[in-house]
Amino acid sequence: MTPRFSPGVRLHHDKARDRWVVMAPERMFVPDETALEVLRLVDGARDVDGIIDALAAKFDAPRDVIATDVRAMLDDLVARGAVVT
Repeated sequence: MTPRFSPGVRLHHDKARDRWVVMAPERMFVPDETALEVLRLVDGARDVDGIIDALAAKFDAPRDVIATDVRAMLDDLVARGAVVT
């Protein structure tokens, strides 16, 4: 499964407020720092396992813990229509 942003959805740095936001048609949300780390890796080329591996290496954390959190977050974003797989 390779997640990518849905059409019209993008991760954007709001320079005026110095924060990252996910922009979508008629809505926007501000990811927390953990979600931002995952969203930065959603590029349409990297699969979920690749995202998990990258985060496990970056944070020197147990892969199984990261996998649970990443899969739950991506499932939520798919349900919201922000990400497709």
